Amino acid sequence: MEAKVSQRIQNMATSSTFVMAAKAAEMKAAGVDVISLSLGEPDFNTPDHIKAAAVQAINDNFSKYGPVPGFPELRKAIAGKLKKENGLDYAPEQIIVSTGGKQALCNTIMAIVDNADEVILPTPCWVSYTEMVKLAGGVPVFVPCGIENSFKMTAQQLRAAITPKTRALLLCSPSNPSGSVYSAEELQALADVLKDYPQIMVISDEIYEHINYVGRHNSIAQCEGMKERTVIVNGVSKAYAMTGWRIGWIAAEPWVAKACNKLQGQYTSCTCTIAMKAAQAAYDGPQDCIETMRAAFQRRRDLVVSLAREIPGFEVNVPDGAFYLFPKIDSLFGRKYTDAEGCEHVIGNSDDLAMYLLQYAHVAAVAGAAFFSPECIRFSYATSEDKLVEAFRRVKEAVENLK
Repeated sequence: MEAKVSQRIQNMATSSTFVMAAKAAEMKAAGVDVISLSLGEPDFNTPDHIKAAAVQAINDNFSKYGPVPGFPELRKAIAGKLKKENGLDYAPEQIIVSTGGKQALCNTIMAIVDNADEVILPTPCWVSYTEMVKLAGGVPVFVPCGIENSFKMTAQQLRAAITPKTRALLLCSPSNPSGSVYSAEELQALADVLKDYPQIMVISDEIYEHINYVGRHNSIAQCEGMKERTVIVNGVSKAYAMTGWRIGWIAAEPWVAKACNKLQGQYTSCTCTIAMKAAQAAYDGPQDCIETMRAAFQRRRDLVVSLAREIPGFEVNVPDGAFYLFPKIDSLFGRKYTDAEGCEHVIGNSDDLAMYLLQYAHVAAVAGAAFFSPECIRFSYATSEDKLVEAFRRVKEAVENLK
């Protein structure tokens, strides 16, 4: 039988973050002391009251299929969170719970994007956005946003990117990979542009909402006239250290929610019932764990900014959220090193630098090219301060060894 993979899969890129994580894991398995700063995953344990709720759910035999859009109690808890924390009114029927934020995003894109529809992606952007858009038959439209503007898109850039084919804007704040956070004023400026284009939807990825170092989180859905045109995507992975529990969700207008429910019903049905009961406890239970983790990430942010600014060739801004540092490193392109066999190599791009750091500093990072900002490189600081100090010491030494 011919081993013929479909064209859509052949055209799909592999996730660079998982590629680097796999390479680091292989080296670790071979006995190499690798410090992995590649994956965006909190290093904290899930809070005890959330784990206890999962154990209770097992004991209470929540082991059957649940409703496709999620347990009503969980959807009610999410709606309550949106009202209390964001000042946004959603009925539980407007909430669809999925298997992680990735599925929530993919559901939304598949539900609203048709063939040849354009989706505006301010770059740098998360690696999976573009592949999801292409999988739906859409066309990614990249808007480069440089370090000089903290990697954020301006209203002027948005207006210039809009065409008659524009169907959606995909916005992420706080941002992966840059850690940038849009202010209320910046979001209002984008909303003012979108008022002239009622056909454009906004997909607002707010998964890093609570890892925010500048105060209250702002959503474009809070801008006048935008809630009806915005799909909020969020989940428990980052705020509650629950990446492996795989709970994401959307809050949207009923027609979007119904479309995502229809789609999800055909290819995954409900997500894990035990994880849903744990997520309900996360939203209904004490919230002090969020601040404990957020404060730790802020200390780490301050540490890595200080350490990275000591590395020659690194241009570093101060990220306002998430747990990533995204320095501009293109001044290192053209620099050289010699391997153990005496062969000379040139750092031609961010992929070369990421591989050099992995092989010679034993630090795993992700090339900025994966996020459509090839002049940068991403480090996750979701690990201990001791490891961060050692990792950036190694990176500094490796960079200084370039000729």
